[in-house]
Amino acid sequence: MTVIVLTNCPAGLRGFLTRWLLEISAGVFVGNPSARIRDVLWDEVQQYAGQGRALLAHTNNSEQGFTFRTHDHSWHPTDHEGVTLIRRPDPATRATDPASESGPPSGWSRAAKRRRFGGGR
Repeated sequence: MTVIVLTNCPAGLRGFLTRWLLEISAGVFVGNPSARIRDVLWDEVQQYAGQGRALLAHTNNSEQGFTFRTHDHSWHPTDHEGVTLIRRPDPATRATDPASESGPPSGWSRAAKRRRFGGGR
């Protein structure tokens, strides 16, 4: 079993995935392709995801019975004594990190900035 979850990805990528997987909800694809096809699909997802994020989960022969991969997520898989866990970023570290975003991206319109961050003119 293979599950791919896309967030904020181009519609063309979603259409591409429907050739091999069934889209059961917006951006959630499930199916049972071979390992070779699954790896090719994941390579395509990573190449064409653009600004979006992607998550792949599939069955394998491990203690957990499955494994997963991420693309452009702030949460990362981490091995802990043979068990794969998700490492979430620490909010305190992220707030003090100078590389973290301090405001909206430069490409936003004024209306989007007001909606997102409040305030008037």
